[in-house]
Amino acid sequence: MKVVMIGADRSVKGGVSAVVNNLYAAGLEEQIDLKYIGTMVDGSKLRKALQAAIALVKFVLAMPGCDIVHVNLAADASCLRKMLFMKVAGFFHKKILIHSHGGDFQGFYYERCSEKKRQKVKAALNRADLFLVLSEEWKTFFSQIVEPSKIHVLQNAIPIPAQAKNDYSSHKAVFLGRLCKEKGIGELLEAMPRIRQEISDFELILGGFWEAGNEQLERKADALKDVVGCPGWVSPKEREQLFQECSIFVLPTWFEGQPVSLLEAMAAGMCVAASAVGGIPQILGAGELGGSEDALPCSTGMLLPAKNPQALADALISLLKDEALRKQMGQQARARIQKEYDIQNYIGKLLAYYRKLAH
Repeated sequence: MKVVMIGADRSVKGGVSAVVNNLYAAGLEEQIDLKYIGTMVDGSKLRKALQAAIALVKFVLAMPGCDIVHVNLAADASCLRKMLFMKVAGFFHKKILIHSHGGDFQGFYYERCSEKKRQKVKAALNRADLFLVLSEEWKTFFSQIVEPSKIHVLQNAIPIPAQAKNDYSSHKAVFLGRLCKEKGIGELLEAMPRIRQEISDFELILGGFWEAGNEQLERKADALKDVVGCPGWVSPKEREQLFQECSIFVLPTWFEGQPVSLLEAMAAGMCVAASAVGGIPQILGAGELGGSEDALPCSTGMLLPAKNPQALADALISLLKDEALRKQMGQQARARIQKEYDIQNYIGKLLAYYRKLAH
């Protein structure tokens, strides 16, 4: 099979590129004829526009002989950008697989799109011959827009590190991802003074880059630099080191698809505290616990209510005071990822979807 896959360039610091790079690392290109075209890069608007134009030319040239077009799609600019590519794929009568990523498509579709734009987005999404989503929750949502029979759940997956974490003694927590209000950074910083009152040696590491428009949060983090570290975007090697240094991975996000960073933390054996939004409860194996106003423990970690700094502080304090609990949750989190989210199983499922489309 010849598959042309499009999405954020593999150099981009984000979830889609992480998923794609994991697929390459796991050998997907050895099993099919795979051509990846990056439609977006980090940088200025001019650089982004130039990348999109070059990508479109490459895409058109790749259409002859192509069997399947695999579109990695998120909300806002990602969706609007891919609509043109899907139109081209339709012109060439190619089978289209849309793979939805990201966590705020609902807000994009119902709040940030005009009625006219919403109709165009709906028409574009219905070009799909197969539509992959990250969780049952997103399957329910997209069934309002796309023919439900086309929609299938394919959860993200990752390579499992050989070495498991064994030291849970530190009072350090780490966040990895985009630094912005929607990821709950404001709530984390607001919770800091109360946590420090209870746990005097607590430290927080914010690994990632600050998004434009979050300068106030950046200044607040800088004012707490004696207890909040901001090393910038971290490499895979640096991430592994942080997972060894820290005992807790925290993700107080407002909305989410299925965060690769959470899967990576759990696979490493981290004790995790994450918001009960999107596919996160499903990852932790505790989908029935979502929707509470309080932080709720489960066997693999702690589920947090979004936008609630008080509950966030309470959850982290309880975890920081109990090393045995951190270890127990971390070990069970790793066991769950090994069983349910190994990337080799994921590739097998993806190839089955490709075969379904090709015949």
